[in-house]
Formats: sequence, C-alpha cells, structure tokens
Amino acid sequence: MRSSPRNNGSATIQYEKTEGNQLFPVFLKLNNLHTVLIGAGNVGLEKLTAIVSNSPSARVTVIANNFLPEVHALASAYNGVKIIQKAFADTDLDKADIVIAATNDTELNTYIRESAHERKLLVNVADKPDLCDFYLGSIVQKGDLKLAISTNGKSPTVAKRLREVLDESLPGELDITLQQMSELRNSLSGDFAYKVKTLNEVTAVLVDKKAEINKKGLIWLIWGTLVLAIAITFYALWSKDADFRTYVEHIDHRFYYFLGAGFVFALIDGAIGMSYGVTSTTFSLSMGISPAVASMGVHLSEVMSNGIAGWMHYRMGNINWKLFKMLVVWGILGAVMGAYILSSLEEYSKFTKPFISVYTLILGIVILRKAIQVGRKRTGSKIKKINLLGFGGGFIDAVGGGGWGSIVLSTLIAGGRHPRFSLGTVKLSRFFVALMSSITFISMLGGAPWAPVAGLVIGSALASPIAAKISNKLSAKTLMMAVAIIVIVVSVNSITKFLLKVF
Repeated sequence: MRSSPRNNGSATIQYEKTEGNQLFPVFLKLNNLHTVLIGAGNVGLEKLTAIVSNSPSARVTVIANNFLPEVHALASAYNGVKIIQKAFADTDLDKADIVIAATNDTELNTYIRESAHERKLLVNVADKPDLCDFYLGSIVQKGDLKLAISTNGKSPTVAKRLREVLDESLPGELDITLQQMSELRNSLSGDFAYKVKTLNEVTAVLVDKKAEINKKGLIWLIWGTLVLAIAITFYALWSKDADFRTYVEHIDHRFYYFLGAGFVFALIDGAIGMSYGVTSTTFSLSMGISPAVASMGVHLSEVMSNGIAGWMHYRMGNINWKLFKMLVVWGILGAVMGAYILSSLEEYSKFTKPFISVYTLILGIVILRKAIQVGRKRTGSKIKKINLLGFGGGFIDAVGGGGWGSIVLSTLIAGGRHPRFSLGTVKLSRFFVALMSSITFISMLGGAPWAPVAGLVIGSALASPIAAKISNKLSAKTLMMAVAIIVIVVSVNSITKFLLKVF
C-alpha cells in the first residue's frame, strides 16, 4: 500500500507505508528540559522514578492535590525535583517542555492533553496509548550503554520481561568496552576510512562466536592445566620425598576440612552474592574454632575477593564516592573496635561462642527472608545516618565473622538507594574494612590455629575462577533457602549444646 505522492521540485516521491511499530526512538536530554508531571499516586511515583533513575539531574515539577510519602522521599533525594501541592491549571504548562499526565481522572488527563497541545507540547498520558505523543519505554542500562524497549503501547508487561532478560544477559563489563573504544577512537589519526577499518578490526571479536568460544576454552585450559600441574607435583613429592610426606601427614587435619568448606562457601557466595561470612563462621564454630579465629579466617579470605570486585566496580563507574568515604571511615573504626574486643575475649571463647551462634541464627533468618522476597520490589525512605550504619556494620561484621553485606547493602537498597551503585560502593569499602580487621586480629592473636585459617583462605581462592559461572546455573532463591536452613539448624544445635552444658 502506498501513501499519497508528494511533489518535491521536479521529482515525485512515493513512500512505502509499513506495518508494525512506527515509533521513532529518541533519547532526550532531560537535564536541559523542564518536565511537568501531574499526579503523585502510584502511577506518578512510577513515572518520577523512571525519570530520575535515567536522568538524576532532570528538572521535574510534580503537581498534585495528594502525594504518596514515597514521592516526597524520592523528591528530597534529587535537587531538580520540585513539588507543588495544588489542583492543576493550564497555566502550569506555560514553562514546560515535556508533559506527563499520571492522574486517575480521565477527564483531567484529557484536559491536560488539550492544554499541552495548545502550547505545542508533547504529552504522555499514563495507560492511555491513544492519547500519548510518546511512550516511556523499559530501559536496560550498563554504564554509558542504554537500550530502550517499546511494544508500541501494546504490552508494558512484555517490555518489562524483555528488560529483565537483557539486564541479566548483558554483562556489566560492556561499559568498560565502551570506555576503551572511546579512548581508542580519540587516539586514532588518519582519514575517516582508516578509522572505520581499525574500529571494525577491533570490534570483530564481539560478533565472532568462534573467537569467544576459543577465549573461554583457553581460560579453562589454563585453569585445568594449573590444577593438573599442582596435582602431579603433589603426587610426585608424596611418592618420592619422605620429608614432604611426613610434613603433610603432620598437618592439622582440619586444614583439609576447611579447604573443602572454603571452596564450597565461595561457590555459594558467587551464586547468590552473599552468605560467605555467615556460612564460614557457622562451620568454624561447629568445628571447635573460637569466634575470634573464625572471624579472622573469614576476613583474610575476603580481602582479595573484595579487592578485585571493588576494582571492577570502580572501573565500571559504580562507586558513590561520598557514600564510600563515610562507609569506609566509620566501617574501619567499627571493625577494628570489634576485632579488638573479640580478640581480647579469646580466653572466654566458650562463653562468647553461644552469642555468636545467636548472631548467625539471626543472619540465617535474614537470608531465609531474603530468599522468600526474591523478585519483590522494595521501597523505603533513604537512610541518612551513613556513619552509624558503617560503624555498626563494621563492628558486628568483625564480632560475628560476617554480615557487612547483609547489614549495610540490604539497608541501603531497602532505603531506596540505587542497587548498582550501592553494591559497588559496599564491595570496595568492604576491602578496606576486611583488611583492617584482619590486621587487628593477626596482631592480637599470635598463637592462633593457622591450619584451618589457611584452608579457608586457599579454598575460597581456588573457587573464585568458577564462582561466577556457577551463578548462572543455579537458582538463587533455592540456594539461599538451603543455606539459610543449614545455618539456622547448625546455630540452633550449637546454642542447644551450650544450654545443656549450663543446665
């Protein structure tokens, strides 16, 4: 089917009319525009959240008679958001560039649309595709990479599901690739044809599946060769070197138990992003290790893993530096104090063990609750006292042998902070907190049983190359529930044994 011909000088051009989604995608610089949002209920909150999540410096005026508390909380976190509690008047659009109608009044939404069109303004009317000049699509973002998904207003649910799939499939490291490509492009000299050729050669690997497979195969080949080399070396020394065999036979047998346990706990942590501290501490206490030594082993094994994770988040731009400074300073103070107190009570470890078991029991319940709530949207008021959160998190983490992520990260996200920046900031600050608490423990515990500690550290290090791959194969919810149940059962058993001895 063809449209009516248009005359363009001496030529007549006919355009082919196409079916399907004919929307033209654009990305607006909302930082340079004034958006007026009418409505502050659930739909208004959803629209405002979408705006500030993508453009934190956007200038937005929200007009409504009644406001949800979450709207006030969200507005207080962004300087560009202004709230006006009043009934809508058409003069409210005099200085607007973009208009969004998000009320539950159909007549009012129609009036807002007419007022916007009188001023030649583009308007979005919530849940009314026929009245919209533009739609707010589902967004997938990895640093500077941003993808917008549109179903032409047919099914926002499908767009949301596609966003979830793409968000999980696209690696966060894509942003590093973008930054490197930008630097490469700026460094190239020569004409346009040469630059295009060079960039094509560099990016060919992105579409070359064979190259990707070869790269993964090479990584696994190197890892497998390393493990095989260690095994062959160990066997050769065991069979031919009597001194080596004698030395191995006299190693504390707990080393091997903790080696396997550290490996498994690191895999679990890689799959669900938490629980390494609580599982390691619970296991250590059940093996007769004192709370101070258990906490030292956990923190020593977490120094390297959190350092690498923090560096990667730094490279991807996932660090909120203002939040980081407050967390790391107060977190270190709390961790050092907690490590000092716990180490000073080492001779009373038989009395401190049940208290730590109560703590791990509580963390087990927290993990179980998180497993039940996986996938639920959580909102709340943003926490303001970061210094108290950092100090408390560091202190409890050192005393209990874990919990920094469960306490600090969960609180930040539940308080409405961006999950990606919260995770990056908490991971980087965790490196310094774990390092300083480890130093404190080592300086205080001169005669600690180092074999179990070494087993935990080495086991977790061996698991790190494959932990990320495990995360894509297992159900996080199922694994979290299993971990929570095990932690709860072991903690209750430890508490019961103590009570039986006392009474």
